[in-house]
Amino acid sequence: MDKGKDVRVRVILECTNCVRTGVKRNGINVNKGINRYITQKNRHTTPKRLELRKFCPYCYKHTIHGEITK
Repeated sequence: MDKGKDVRVRVILECTNCVRTGVKRNGINVNKGINRYITQKNRHTTPKRLELRKFCPYCYKHTIHGEITK
């Protein structure tokens, strides 16, 4: 199979809460980074962008992590 035709592809999930708003701890802006996860998805069963609830250590809670482009 060609590389572009694989059924399973690697995707990067990024915390949408950290991207939209700056990370705040105790009312103070902290710019330590944005949490990202790497996972795989099946291109045929999930053609749209993937969104999962994952734990973000910068927000200290479970937030929605959305798929980003590489």
